[in-house]
Amino acid sequence: MKKIIILVLSIMAGIYTQAQTDTKATTILNEVSAKTKSYKTIQIDFTYTMENKKEKINEKFTGSLYSKGDKYKLTVARQDVICDGKTVWTYLKDANEVQINNAGNDDDSFTPTKLLSNYTKDYKSKFIEEKGNTQIIELYPIAKGKSFTKVKLSIDKTKKQIQQFVIYDRGGSIFTYNVNKFLTDLAIADKEFTFNKAEHPKVSIDDMR
Repeated sequence: MKKIIILVLSIMAGIYTQAQTDTKATTILNEVSAKTKSYKTIQIDFTYTMENKKEKINEKFTGSLYSKGDKYKLTVARQDVICDGKTVWTYLKDANEVQINNAGNDDDSFTPTKLLSNYTKDYKSKFIEEKGNTQIIELYPIAKGKSFTKVKLSIDKTKKQIQQFVIYDRGGSIFTYNVNKFLTDLAIADKEFTFNKAEHPKVSIDDMR
């Protein structure tokens, strides 16, 4: 689940890939990245579905992402992932447990700035088609060991924003995220990007720093 959340953050923050061979896909993704970088803050509300026909699984959740520079808060699948740029809190609501990590520089770490530069350098992109005002691009991981085989992006041609992305897992699961609302440059207080223990009585703390 951690890998999926990281990928969600990277795509919703405006993915930028360096290991590209498709010129048209490169141009489109660079435009999305440049547009995303111009926003001071971002709020995204989305619908998430996970389907695995073999395992007879079909789940559906709603979620949200707030982003401000290297600060972010992602809420999805009964958990909050919160970062103030230095510390990451992963709050598991059902267990009333919070895991605390440093926002480091390893491959699993996330900051919008990092992802908008070269985090996704080991992905190839391919332009698939254009339907009306929607452009379809697929991303393929180059590095071995990734848990997914490809990601399909649907991009609003005019707004340069992600409308939908679909992650195809090696285990047969399909994760679909539909963007319902994309708001920018809202006033978001910095306190939204820290975990407030007082709001969660008897929370179990697992400090992994």
